[in-house]
Amino acid sequence: MNRRTFLKMAAVGVGSFFTAGCMYEEITLNRPNIKFLRQIVTADLSTSRCLMFNAAASLISPAVQIRAADGTTKFIPAQETTFTDDGARTLQYTAQINGLNADEAYEFQITDGDATTDWHVLKGAASDKFTAIIFPDSQCGTDYETWGNVARAAFERTPDAKFFVNVGDLVDNGEDHAQWEDWFRRVENFLPTIPFAPVMGNHETYTRDWKVRQPLAYLNYFAPPDNGHEDFARRFYSFDCGAAHFAVLDSQWQELGADIISVQRDWLRQDFAATDKPWKIVFIHKDVLQYRINGRPERLEGFSDVGEQFMPVFESLGADVVFTGHLHTYRNRGRLKNFQPDEEGPLYVLTGLSGNVRYEGLWIDHALDKFVAPQPETDNYLTLEVDAKTLTVRCFLPSGEQLDETTLHKS
Repeated sequence: MNRRTFLKMAAVGVGSFFTAGCMYEEITLNRPNIKFLRQIVTADLSTSRCLMFNAAASLISPAVQIRAADGTTKFIPAQETTFTDDGARTLQYTAQINGLNADEAYEFQITDGDATTDWHVLKGAASDKFTAIIFPDSQCGTDYETWGNVARAAFERTPDAKFFVNVGDLVDNGEDHAQWEDWFRRVENFLPTIPFAPVMGNHETYTRDWKVRQPLAYLNYFAPPDNGHEDFARRFYSFDCGAAHFAVLDSQWQELGADIISVQRDWLRQDFAATDKPWKIVFIHKDVLQYRINGRPERLEGFSDVGEQFMPVFESLGADVVFTGHLHTYRNRGRLKNFQPDEEGPLYVLTGLSGNVRYEGLWIDHALDKFVAPQPETDNYLTLEVDAKTLTVRCFLPSGEQLDETTLHKS
């Protein structure tokens, strides 16, 4: 085998190289020792992206190589950071990719000197029309097999998804390093090519002995768009995709302090006022309704503190849909305004669960529930389809069976 043939084989990648009547030895490329390569949403998914990945040891010259459709490439250095939590030191890298052409297709790979990963697709969001996947709480009591099964089913049935969301309580215990490792591992094959929009839940704030603290692991693992508030960095943010503007809010003021309530209200007013997107969509972990609980007659039906604090704000700002989690049950409330059904208000959807922590028989149905998933509750996922004139939310079981559907229209 001559040098030119060898180099050609190496460029092709891992695998066997065939010629007429013979087969050469398998050639293995030099791979950087990284894991959990992931795309994180940026303020505008059509022109930018944040890439993050973990490493077992410091890399020599880590970078992201971007390749355009015409074959031109460029390198963006990746910045190293570390944090220690649960007695484990995590080393990771972040690279911000800007200046993408919304109408152009790209690929990227991670490089470290001569070591390279496979090429991965970097999808833009050039048109108004797109589909996204919404996962409810992925919290699991033991291992994260259930989360992995639900996620895989959704990703495989929705291959054109522009991004995905997890509506908080990604893990059961935010300090537990092993749970985060398992969460990432179950979706590691999908994270490089489908941008992720994280939402923080209350379980991200818990120590191993179930006390409350800052969500250290969550705030380090995910670098969403800057919100302009250093004291609350990464806890709430917004981004654009196609014809929609998304606001991701933090509902953990009972755990982390009430100062964030007024900060977020003011921020949300400015944020929504600055967008010209036809659709405005909110994700917040804790739900807006308060449910009666079996065996607790003193607890009355009504609205939670999240609902009391933010439903009037959502309505006044023209939010179209509000997605919540926390209660591990799927409920469609229809459109609400002034705390009652009204077709002029936002659509409120309690997303359900994508993990295995179930609250069977706990909640007593609320008068505002229009659709309740069949009981006892099982895991589920949602899709969101948007264009300039229509928005459709669908709820599915992992089997692909559709449970619910709602479509909104704009003139």
